[in-house]
Amino acid sequence: MRPAHPPADTPETRPAWHFTPRAHWMNDPNGLIFHRGTWHLFFQHHPHGRTWGPMHWGHATSGDLLRWQEQPIALAPDHLGMVFSGSAVLDSGNRSGLGPAGSQPLVMMFTHHDMADEQAGRIDRQHQSLAFSLDGGATWTTHAGNPVMPNPGVQDWRDPKLRWLPQRQCWTMALACGDHIRFYSSPDLKRWTEDSRFGGAGVGAHGGVWECPDLIPLTAPDGRTHWVLLVSLTPGGPNGGSATQYFIGDFDDRTFTPHDTRTRWLDFGPDNYAGVTWAEVDDRALFIGWMSNWQYADKVPTAPWRSAMTMPRELQLRTAPDGLRVASVPAREVATLCQPATLARQGVALGDAALDLSAALAGTQGRFVLQLSTAALRGFTLTLGNAAGDVLRIGFDATAGCWWIDRNASGDVGFHPVFAQRATAARLATAAKSDLQLWFDATSVELFADDGLSVMTALFFPRQPWNRATLASDDGLMLDTLELRPLRDSR
Repeated sequence: MRPAHPPADTPETRPAWHFTPRAHWMNDPNGLIFHRGTWHLFFQHHPHGRTWGPMHWGHATSGDLLRWQEQPIALAPDHLGMVFSGSAVLDSGNRSGLGPAGSQPLVMMFTHHDMADEQAGRIDRQHQSLAFSLDGGATWTTHAGNPVMPNPGVQDWRDPKLRWLPQRQCWTMALACGDHIRFYSSPDLKRWTEDSRFGGAGVGAHGGVWECPDLIPLTAPDGRTHWVLLVSLTPGGPNGGSATQYFIGDFDDRTFTPHDTRTRWLDFGPDNYAGVTWAEVDDRALFIGWMSNWQYADKVPTAPWRSAMTMPRELQLRTAPDGLRVASVPAREVATLCQPATLARQGVALGDAALDLSAALAGTQGRFVLQLSTAALRGFTLTLGNAAGDVLRIGFDATAGCWWIDRNASGDVGFHPVFAQRATAARLATAAKSDLQLWFDATSVELFADDGLSVMTALFFPRQPWNRATLASDDGLMLDTLELRPLRDSR
């Protein structure tokens, strides 16, 4: 049998300012840490193929969260198994003893997954292990005493996320365990004690296993601090497949107590999953997610790589009509991508006759941000097109009270039956006034509405860059401001 030809490279589908690996497969972000002026992004990586395979930790670094340099593989499978997701911290007091006296090692905690045990039908196939770096994250050594947490007999027991607790002078760890999260504590990252559990039936959304937890403190508008627990799951998302939910509550250094157990989504779009926040960032909660969906991640038409990360975002607490909500806004660093506006208008009345924005897209190659604001939100549709006949529609449905993205005819949609879809996001604000930001990067859009209360992320694969755009409203929308800015290539 003749070998199959590898797919042709598709440089036109590679984002210009989102991180992608040079080649091969990528999924969850891991080990996010800011250290000595450098942002470290580790990620689940199969360095020998474009589909999920033996998991390594890839590594990239940046000085500005936008221009990334891919580094050598940080962790590779060993005799204990593949290297699944985890996190990294600065052990400033060398409490782990993994560095020489007086040193401050960086320490990773990750899940070892034994594929041989899985194939043998064993449920105790995942264990928690450590690795450390003494050169600022350039190279990593696995701990000789791994695993530091042998499996207690739980089938899905993974994705440790660490945080230092100053009052207790210990680390806490959130660990995904099937349908719930377990919290552990340790004085030295080696000896762990279970403190509490959260989740199970009737708590939040289910459908698949819970994954990739992250516990973070956020300050509400009234100045009070609340704790937010991020939990990803697949399937079970609001638009099918993968998504991340969150809970708001209190944490007494041992137990997370939610204000309620309703389902709240961090991002309603189909393509934001397994996101977590950077460690060692004191002034804000900076988040990045995997910009894909397990329903079709191994089928998206890109080569020689698969998958990108979302833009970096800041998570903030906002007061919504139904109580506190976590809002997501572009990290302030992203604003440096913006070029001078090619369209800037005030007092724009939209009616049945569509407003043509096409001239403002000239030369953008599908990389631009469109921003609008209104004192009285009504239904509208933004339609993007190209000479190949591809169409992407985005808008607001005033009757249903939802934001929406329709990629049914957006180009190459036939690689998986669920990709062509119309995704929706509930409008969480109730005020008449509204604002919207749409950030485009060749094959993706990230929607932030009402100061980040409603968020959507979606991929699409047009056959040519968007060079046509119209904005229309059957409801007679009046825009206070309308602005389009090209975005520079950060590669």
